[in-house]
Amino acid sequence: MNKSKQMEIAYFSAEIGVSSSLPTYSGGLGVLAGDHIKAAGDIGLKMCAITLLYREGYYKQRIDEDGIQSETYPRFDPHPLLEKLDVKFTLRLRSRDVWVQAYRFNYVGHGGQIIPIYFLDTDVEENYDDDRIISLRLYSGDKDHRILQEAILGFGGTKLLDELGHNDIKTYHMNEGHCSFLVLNLLEKYNGNLNEVKSRCHFTTHTPVPAGHDHFAETRVKKLLRGLLPETLELPSLVQNGRLHMTELGLYYSRSANGVSQLHGNVAQEQFPWTNIGFITNGVHHSYWMGSPFKRVFDEFLPDWRSNPDALLGVDIIPNEVLLEAHQVRKNYLLGYANSQVTKALDGNTLTIGFARRAATYKRAQLLFHDMERLTSIGSGKIQVVFSGKAHPNDAEGKELIRQIVTKSKSMFGKVKIIFLENYNMWLGRMITSGVDVWLNTPLRPNEASGTSGMKATLNGVPNLSVLDGWWAEGCRDNINGWAVGDPESPDDEGDANHLYSILEEKVIPTFYNDREKWATMMKESIKTGVDFTAHRMILEYNKNYYQKKS
Repeated sequence: MNKSKQMEIAYFSAEIGVSSSLPTYSGGLGVLAGDHIKAAGDIGLKMCAITLLYREGYYKQRIDEDGIQSETYPRFDPHPLLEKLDVKFTLRLRSRDVWVQAYRFNYVGHGGQIIPIYFLDTDVEENYDDDRIISLRLYSGDKDHRILQEAILGFGGTKLLDELGHNDIKTYHMNEGHCSFLVLNLLEKYNGNLNEVKSRCHFTTHTPVPAGHDHFAETRVKKLLRGLLPETLELPSLVQNGRLHMTELGLYYSRSANGVSQLHGNVAQEQFPWTNIGFITNGVHHSYWMGSPFKRVFDEFLPDWRSNPDALLGVDIIPNEVLLEAHQVRKNYLLGYANSQVTKALDGNTLTIGFARRAATYKRAQLLFHDMERLTSIGSGKIQVVFSGKAHPNDAEGKELIRQIVTKSKSMFGKVKIIFLENYNMWLGRMITSGVDVWLNTPLRPNEASGTSGMKATLNGVPNLSVLDGWWAEGCRDNINGWAVGDPESPDDEGDANHLYSILEEKVIPTFYNDREKWATMMKESIKTGVDFTAHRMILEYNKNYYQKKS
């Protein structure tokens, strides 16, 4: 227990993606949280993390011949990956006691530093059936269910820390508004001392899209959480039209806050002008997301790269043919898997474009199909495309997006090979980001807060072909490490699609096939750019700017 009392930072997130073996994530937020924790372990921060245990967490996706998504929920058994702790406590929810069981996973950083991740579970025998399913599935159920899950995370997470002896946390880091109930527990713990609570909290917002921010009817919250809310709770500035806005709750009680890219920081500041919001651009855990052939090459030529990603800036010493060959090995691995899943017979010598991310309409996965005739004339026999991504089970628009991709891909049969790989997860994400030749990203600016998948591609020497949104607005050096799509000042489907086709026709395709030396140089420039977008850099900035700082 002595070690637990030394913890200084408690990182709260509704989802944490450490590996595809732990189905406790659904998308970029959770994977980013996992990378944040991994990097914190690498530099030896005194941090622990708190999330929920979803026994039916990240669903398995099936796509039928017509592009219709269906979901199955294989049950996750935490043994032996997680350690069941001798810690179980109750929370007062729906006017009754609900038991919460704690589990732990120890992430071990490069230097041996352990970051414990605590998982909270309500699937306990003592609970009513209605209570056992609170933590069953990630982002599931109606508003009541979401409130109950967020109460387990916020109130339960802070109670767990006290139970474990982590009773003097210097920074409670809320990764999005799902965690914000923790501030109310702290408010009670510190006898209503607003300044004391504020001095201990930091908030990160990830979404510029209003729908991404939870808000609940105040009457609904009070009905469900009557036994948890401070009796003196008065939040007139946070309750608008009778609704409690979870992001604003977290922001109000935090000493500091940040968005996740420079552009997103500006957008978030406009969203919440009454508080100060800075930015720290997201980063990815470089050694985790690197393809094995590149790891072997870097181990030979740049041996310090795992502990010091700045070593990758010396990539120019690696012969071009070595880099190209390492990428080809990884590409063949991806295509071997793809060809075992579909019947399109993708070819190892063809320029392969990747687009894999959550199926949300603002990400505009369909932009490539804007002009099918032009795509055919440009790409026939010259490009092949790998799509992947999941839609939320309740997101009809996202599911329709997948159906359209599959339908349009089938209509291109015999012209351009386009496939959709089902069941996107961290394992498949790493395979695609490290195995394609070009990474495509076409969000409607400025809706992409960060876009970490492109960073993973970059570290694998894969040039980005992307709209100047999120991180790429900072990282792009057009025609040097990748290509910028569209006019950032006037984004629209027609203009962005036409520009995308022109870049493919005039730059990407000719360079790939006719100038391999330049292509290898672009790969190296991509890797150098990736150094600025590692979780190592990100966690050092959090530590300097927010964890070590009091307002």
